[in-house]
Amino acid sequence: MTVDALPHADHGARSTAGRCPGAAPVSMIERMTLILETFDAASPALTLVELCERTGLPRSTVHRILDQMIKLRWLTHAPGGYRLGSRTLELGGLAADHNEVREAVSPLLHDLAHRADMVGHLGVLDGRDVLYLDKVGRSAPTLPTRLGGRMPAHSTALGKAMLAAQERGVVAAAREPLPRLTPRTICDRIELNRELSRIRGRQGVAVDSEESFAGVTCVAVPVRARGAVVAALSLSARVGAELPAIDTARLAGLLVEVAKECGRSLRPQPTGRH
Repeated sequence: MTVDALPHADHGARSTAGRCPGAAPVSMIERMTLILETFDAASPALTLVELCERTGLPRSTVHRILDQMIKLRWLTHAPGGYRLGSRTLELGGLAADHNEVREAVSPLLHDLAHRADMVGHLGVLDGRDVLYLDKVGRSAPTLPTRLGGRMPAHSTALGKAMLAAQERGVVAAAREPLPRLTPRTICDRIELNRELSRIRGRQGVAVDSEESFAGVTCVAVPVRARGAVVAALSLSARVGAELPAIDTARLAGLLVEVAKECGRSLRPQPTGRH
């Protein structure tokens, strides 16, 4: 399939909060999320009383969490009550970058997946994971990846294509063990570095041979814009009796051409002189 990086992943469709609907929030993260979700366009500022009423949390608990969220810049205390802080705006800016990439790349990825009759993925590197921004193709439902889902980068073609573009010491510096998803997942850091070197020698073309999911093979390439790798594209398929193998060289050629076109569409357009 398409993914590769280093651990920490929500490998599946687990709920964000990790709790059942209606269950009282227990962890600090759940309570912070509950507080953040009370703000909307109609209520940009909320008082302590309003936050307690909307969340159902005790006043002392809300007050204690609000103090911490202000220190961490998730919230700010302004006239009229509490408001979303600068950190939410910073993360919103990152989300906007992801939207820009998806809007520019998705039409090209749709066309590529249709021509190749395979499943196309668009992903970005988020810490040690690959975050899926798009998943397209006639047989997309047959693969266990999902839009908005994550996979450990080191186990996927998408992730390896992006990891190979990073400084060589980045992967070596990580201390956490690499999770094994299948018998073919590369979990040895030395071997992973060798694999990344091979990918660099192939101009960024990465292959995942059943390393993230048994029976799924994937080819990926990085998307470069503004002098840096901003995402990766991949084509994936199930291999078996009907499709014993995929033509890696042909798929790599298709992906490289589309990735170049994606990079051109992501470059800022030159402004005309007056």
